Amino acid sequence: MLSGFQKYIKDQFKVDKKVLDLAASAEKEASNEFCRINEIKEYNQLKVIRAMQKNNLDDSHFNGTTGYGYDDKGRDTLESVYKEVFCAEDALVRHQIVSGTHALAICLYGNLRPGDEMLSITGKPYDTLEEVIGIRGNDAGSLKEFGVFYKQVEFLEDGCIDYKSVKEAISKKTKLIFIQKSRGYAWRRSLTTEDIKSAVEFVKSIKNDVIVMVDNCYGEFVEESEPVEVGADIIAGSLIKNPGGGLAPTGGYITGKKEAVEKAAYRMTTPGLGREVGASLGNNRLMFQGLFFAPHVVAESLKGAVFCASLMNILGFNTSPDIGKKRGDIIQAVEFGNAESLIAFCQGIQKGSPVDSYVLPEPWEMPGYDSPVIMAAGAFIQGASIELSADAPIKPPYAAYMQGGLVYEHVKLAVMISIQKMMEKGLVVC
Repeated sequence: MLSGFQKYIKDQFKVDKKVLDLAASAEKEASNEFCRINEIKEYNQLKVIRAMQKNNLDDSHFNGTTGYGYDDKGRDTLESVYKEVFCAEDALVRHQIVSGTHALAICLYGNLRPGDEMLSITGKPYDTLEEVIGIRGNDAGSLKEFGVFYKQVEFLEDGCIDYKSVKEAISKKTKLIFIQKSRGYAWRRSLTTEDIKSAVEFVKSIKNDVIVMVDNCYGEFVEESEPVEVGADIIAGSLIKNPGGGLAPTGGYITGKKEAVEKAAYRMTTPGLGREVGASLGNNRLMFQGLFFAPHVVAESLKGAVFCASLMNILGFNTSPDIGKKRGDIIQAVEFGNAESLIAFCQGIQKGSPVDSYVLPEPWEMPGYDSPVIMAAGAFIQGASIELSADAPIKPPYAAYMQGGLVYEHVKLAVMISIQKMMEKGLVVC
């Protein structure tokens, strides 16, 4: 006998009872994880509220400026709130930062000089940074073209940082250590804040003046602490990911030690102007409100990821992380082993979206990536990774990387529709 809720899904979304029954089992298995996520959410929500209270946030901070943007009270207060939330000395939060990659590039160009060396101790960075660094592409203003050297140390087979190789790689010219918290398009576990703490302590014991930079994209508010709190000198991310809460229309943030952030600000604009310019153009309220919602939205996304892992495990698929494992980002990876299943899953995520549900995504050659990529998303804000999406490079091990979800119920529905689509094609047996 179907409940009214199940009957509605079956009738309106054409989801088979077998899929509904499996989803109920998966949700039951995930219940303990949901409780843990709620505890983290509450802590982070209170942290955000307290930061806003301490900065005397009021209606006047929502007004925008034009032109040069001198003395933008709201913009400056927003940065002060971010500084407080992330336990940092300084912060730069601007809608002029167009993406997470842009925020990271600003940090790198601002803090590296010709002859310096950048060392990634978490393997190859996310694909879109490759051309920034100069390890792919035509060096159109890359760090390599400006005389910055680059090295990387791969993870050990168990997904841990290879500290022995890191020690051997650090040299006199190593100026910046790069750490990517999230998994990106890699079948590895995301790093936790505790992992980053250990890494910072290790590299600082070898070279105390090295700058430790963390790509914090997808990692904000997943845990009770952030990388700056455990010693990172500078971190960066996108406002259309976690900290924008689904409301920020664009933008990015940089936060950390004052000197490192100031140098990034000079790169964002020009030396001498730095953070003092940049009109907010009426974006302040959405950026404040997005930050307010962020801990709750991240928790909804995490619940969706846990539900997906639970359901896919029941169906026999490998997932990373598995249910019960500690998470450092909002991304849920699922390994399909073949392109057909991978594409069907992503197309199901699209079909379950509130926006562009009628669109059928197909793999395509996307700028910045080294293989065809399928990207499923029905977002209110273009490219917003905090809204539900599923990306996948079409190459072995044929893994989908699902992230986001403003509300848990949306993620649950979309995953069920994906399983339904795979079942109809004979790619999975329920």
